[in-house]
Amino acid sequence: MILPHKKDAIHKAWLYRLLSAIYDNPVLAEQLYFKGGTCAAMLGWLDRFSVDLDFDCKAKTFARGGQGGGVLQVQKEMESVFADLGLVIKDKSKNAPQYFLRYPAEENVRNTIKIDATMPPPKANIYQTVLLSDIDRIVPCQTKETMFANKLVALIDRFEKHESIAGRDLYDIHYFFMKGFSYTGEVIVERRKTTVPVFLETLIAFIEKRVTETIITQDLSTLLAHDKFQKIRKALKPETLIFLRDELQRVRKTEPQSGA
Repeated sequence: MILPHKKDAIHKAWLYRLLSAIYDNPVLAEQLYFKGGTCAAMLGWLDRFSVDLDFDCKAKTFARGGQGGGVLQVQKEMESVFADLGLVIKDKSKNAPQYFLRYPAEENVRNTIKIDATMPPPKANIYQTVLLSDIDRIVPCQTKETMFANKLVALIDRFEKHESIAGRDLYDIHYFFMKGFSYTGEVIVERRKTTVPVFLETLIAFIEKRVTETIITQDLSTLLAHDKFQKIRKALKPETLIFLRDELQRVRKTEPQSGA
């Protein structure tokens, strides 16, 4: 994973230490599927820094019974891993495996890792088991197509759930289009309860109205090297809209009544 600033090496080290410990735990290795920006960066699918760990959680209930247990067992195992590593839980969700963890660091520098597990994940998600060479672990991860579809949805979904917009979501969509990635339309249909063309229309309107250069700068300036950020900053929104409009035209021609 690319480091935009030398000081980010400490955070990267803690991300990798935590991720390694998670997949050394048999219960967590069975229940958690890796996804998100850090996953994409570690697989070479993304060229920016990422500061959080995101997973899909296989466990469906809060029951403790059964092989690997339910969500409560997942939380118990995660918290055991945190304790073994000396990570302090600053905050946690009561409804899902979501944590804010503090690691030792100097004053006024980054010292927190957010770890989040989605439950239940979309049924249309597809996973593959791959080697993450940075940590030398075999890990179940979202496929490239699944990740792209979820990233397309994330921009709007984050706003609806938390009234926030992440410039990194826009950057990732732009980057995936630039690389010619495909996406799993069924994921979009399942998550948004609409067709892919209608969703793309909604996403285009949302970006036009809601995404500003200020939002892009606030979120992305710390995740990209300064020269790379300056080159992409002004082009990011208009180019992403071009990609999305072209994709909308393509989908309308090929599958006007269904997903991509």
